[in-house]
Amino acid sequence: MAEIITKATRESFGEALCEMAESRPDIVVLDADLAAATKTSIFGDKYPERFFDCGIAEANMVGVAAGLAASGKTPVAASFAMFATGRAFEQIRNSVAYPNLNVKIAGSHAGISTGEDGATHQCLEDIGIMRTIPGMVVLNPADHWEMKAATKAALEYEGPVYIRLGRLAIDSFNDPETYEFHWGKGITLREGADITVIATGLCVLESLKAVDELRKEGKSVRLINIHTIKPIDREIIIKAAQETGRIITVEEHNVIGGLADAVCEVTSAECPVPVRRIGVYDEFGYSGPAKELLDIFGLTAPNIKKVILEELEKK
Repeated sequence: MAEIITKATRESFGEALCEMAESRPDIVVLDADLAAATKTSIFGDKYPERFFDCGIAEANMVGVAAGLAASGKTPVAASFAMFATGRAFEQIRNSVAYPNLNVKIAGSHAGISTGEDGATHQCLEDIGIMRTIPGMVVLNPADHWEMKAATKAALEYEGPVYIRLGRLAIDSFNDPETYEFHWGKGITLREGADITVIATGLCVLESLKAVDELRKEGKSVRLINIHTIKPIDREIIIKAAQETGRIITVEEHNVIGGLADAVCEVTSAECPVPVRRIGVYDEFGYSGPAKELLDIFGLTAPNIKKVILEELEKK
C-alpha cells in the first residue's frame, strides 16, 4: 500500500511544473495575481525569469500566452477557474484554440470545494465551457499522483489543454509505483457486474469509499475514473454500459455540460442505458466550509452509496 499523501491538486500541479521546467527551458508560466493560491508561485520562486504576473487581467494574460506560444514557448496561464474560463473565454477560443496554439490553461479553485469564497468563485461551468471549444483537451485529475502525471502529459502534448485544479486537500489513492497516465483513457478502479459508477476529479475518492463499502456488503459495483473529459474514453463507457446495464456519474460540476453530458452523449449513440447523475443540479453554490458543502450537495460517500443502492433496486 502506497503512502497516502494529503494535498490539494493545485499544489501537485505547481510541483509538476517545476519538475518539468528543469529540462524544458521553453516552459513559461503566467498568472493573474493569484500565484499564491494557484500554486504557480512554486514555479515563480524557482524560475523568476520565466514567470509573469499579468495582474487582474485574465483576457490579456491569455493573449500574452498566445503570443509566447507563437514564438516557440510553452506557456501555462493560470487563474481561478471562474476567471480563466469565464473572463478569458473569447481569447481562449479565438487566440489560442482557433490557431491551435500550444497554450495550457490551468483553472484552480474549481467546484463547490472552493468553499467560503462563495458562488461567484465556485466555478461549476468550466468543464462544459472548455468542452465546447474545438480542439481543446480537458483534464480533471483526481489526486496528487494523477495531477503530477497529467500536468507532465499536458506539457508534452502539442496543442491547447485545459486542466482543472482543486483547492481542497484530499488523500491520494493511486500508487506511484504502478500508476500510469494514458491520454484520453479512463481507469477501471474496481471491477463489477451489476452497475457502473463513473467519476472525475475530487469525486473519484468519495466514489471509491462508497464502492468499497458496498463491495464489503456483497454488491458488485464497477468504478471508473475519467481524468480526461475530452477526448473521453468511449470504449470504456460503452463496455460498462453493455456489461452492467446502468451507469451513475459523479462530478463536482453542474450536471449540465460536464461529465454526465459527456457520458450520455456516448451511451445514447452507442448503447442506451439509464444514467443517474450526481452533481450540482443547475444552481449556484454558496459560501461555507468546503467539506460541509460537498456533503450538502451530495458529493460525498454516504450519498453516493445511497444513490447506488437506489439504482440497484431498479434492476
